[in-house]
Amino acid sequence: MREIVVIGAGFGGINAAKELAKDKELRVKLVDRRNYHLFQPFLYQVATAGLSPADIAVPVRAFFRQDKNVEVILGEVEKIDPGKNDIVLKDNQRIHYDKLVMAAGAKNFIFNKDWEEHVCGLKSVSDALAMRKKILMAFESAELENDSQKKKSLMSFVIIGGGPTGVELAGAIAELARFSLVQDFRNINPSDARVVLIEAGERLLPSFHPSLSQRAKSDLEKLGVSVWLDSKVTKIEKNRVELGEDAINAHSIIWAAGVAAVDLAGQAGESLEVDLQKGDRVQVNEYLRVKGAQDIYALGDMVYFDDHQLPGTASVAIQQGKYLGRALRALKEGKEPAGFRYKDKGQMATIGRSKAVVQIRKLRLSGLLAWCMWVFIHIYFLIGFRNRVSVLLQWMWSYLTYKKGARIIN
Repeated sequence: MREIVVIGAGFGGINAAKELAKDKELRVKLVDRRNYHLFQPFLYQVATAGLSPADIAVPVRAFFRQDKNVEVILGEVEKIDPGKNDIVLKDNQRIHYDKLVMAAGAKNFIFNKDWEEHVCGLKSVSDALAMRKKILMAFESAELENDSQKKKSLMSFVIIGGGPTGVELAGAIAELARFSLVQDFRNINPSDARVVLIEAGERLLPSFHPSLSQRAKSDLEKLGVSVWLDSKVTKIEKNRVELGEDAINAHSIIWAAGVAAVDLAGQAGESLEVDLQKGDRVQVNEYLRVKGAQDIYALGDMVYFDDHQLPGTASVAIQQGKYLGRALRALKEGKEPAGFRYKDKGQMATIGRSKAVVQIRKLRLSGLLAWCMWVFIHIYFLIGFRNRVSVLLQWMWSYLTYKKGARIIN
């Protein structure tokens, strides 16, 4: 075993490649269709004009300047050929592997295909920039609109999905309207904007303790967000969301209700003749080896286990990436690695300025202390000193002044 190919430069792929690079006898090829690593937990900040894309992205090659046995390849994988131990890029270039690690992540999953053209998702920089443009243009258009009903629709924002992404987006949009933009317009009052967060379940943040879910709901409502629980979307049209007999007219409809594995998972399923499970995920064993494959492994949002599914968080991907890098090095040395064991390091979500919820095992925090923890941990995991300094300074400025520094419409 000498040639190892890693597909995807997210949290899992970067950490797997870093671990593998420690064995200088290995040749590691890291393939991604983008030339940067993206800190996805901050995408909502880009979407709501708090940060610019350069603050949350680092060129992949910068990670491996000192690792001469790692080759970074910019390209998109077209298919996997397990019979020849090759991957095939879209330009028909073939790359051979002895072991393959799939860490390509997830994409937006909208279960009704007819709704896709009417909603915005948030899984990439382009998604975030498109969402930012739509949000800011809504206020600009409302400023010039004379029809009161059209103006109300333009200043209405619906977020579907009450998980961390939905909660963070709802809080950020409410703060943008009520604080950052409030003095910038003459014909509208941005604080009149209507922000509606829709959750099909009985509470927000269902993976958190009920007391933290209630605190998140309370904090959002104090920001002016309307929280609709036990509400299932039945139809989405242009500028309109229907929930049974109820309907909301809104220019901006944001989807935060779930993700699915990227198309590569489906390609792998066809190549290996294995069935995909919920969210198009591939089945792996305790060693993260794909069912039915000897030399193919997968991690992160692309996988599920026989008896459980781990949350789609950066913490899971980082742990799996580090584990798999160490496990493959052990296999090369003829050792049998132990199976992967996830260590729950807790979960957190921010609601707005000085508002967040944190759950670490039995520890439950909310308010300013939780927000400070959220800021510290997320800044710590930002890769690259320049990014950390830049984000910290912008946050301090935003915290003190309520001003957003990335309100540029392309």
